[in-house]
Amino acid sequence: MMLSKANLQIKGWQLFILGFVLITWHLASRSLNVAFFIGEPLIVLDRLIDWLFVNRDIYLHLAITLLETGLAFLIGTIGGTACGLFLGLSPKTSIVFDPFLKAFNSMPRVILAPIFAVWFGLGIWSKVALAVTLVFFVVFFNVYQGVKEVSPAILSNARMLGANRSQLLRTVYLPSATSWVFSSLHTSVGLAFVGAVVGEYLGSARGVGYLILQAEGTFDINTVFAGIVLLTFCALALDALVGFVETKLMVWRPKHDDSQRL
Repeated sequence: MMLSKANLQIKGWQLFILGFVLITWHLASRSLNVAFFIGEPLIVLDRLIDWLFVNRDIYLHLAITLLETGLAFLIGTIGGTACGLFLGLSPKTSIVFDPFLKAFNSMPRVILAPIFAVWFGLGIWSKVALAVTLVFFVVFFNVYQGVKEVSPAILSNARMLGANRSQLLRTVYLPSATSWVFSSLHTSVGLAFVGAVVGEYLGSARGVGYLILQAEGTFDINTVFAGIVLLTFCALALDALVGFVETKLMVWRPKHDDSQRL
């Protein structure tokens, strides 16, 4: 599929900004005093090449982090969707649980990491548990709001046509919630990585977060940036996968050309 002229211009500007940032970073890092704080892009690139193609010792750590992220993303999404639908369709129950959900959501979940480490040990499940708490509430509140935003007129028309509760759930509530779910998943991807890496950072023997922590302890800023760049590319890849699935499942939704807004 060929890109339109407007889309090509957008891609060109994106590449220009990326190139400008990298060149500025490279020029600023020529000063050793500055490089100590921001690293050097060529050394960061060399570290990534060494990890991925030379020694190839990153794959075990990356696999652990991706496994933790994937499990947290899956469990948090399923749990948040189910709870959002249940409470969205049960007004009285949602009123009862509302203060507890708001209290837990307002809690800085990072402080739960030591508790999860005690409960689940220093293996992957303490990191998964922490990441789930981050993903769950983003998905939950979006699904809950999606159910609440269903048009009363649509519900009335469906009931007039004889739709029962299960048919309303399948044909009205789920399609409405699905749009909100996918909008939350793009945010949840990053949060799943945050939970997994922070968990590794606070207590682990494997994972990209563990490597970043070790590099920080020796003031190896280039390795820290290499880990950040690697995780960023993984998060972008997972976000692109979510976007691909979204386009396949949401075929009924009208497409918007963002380039027309410029």
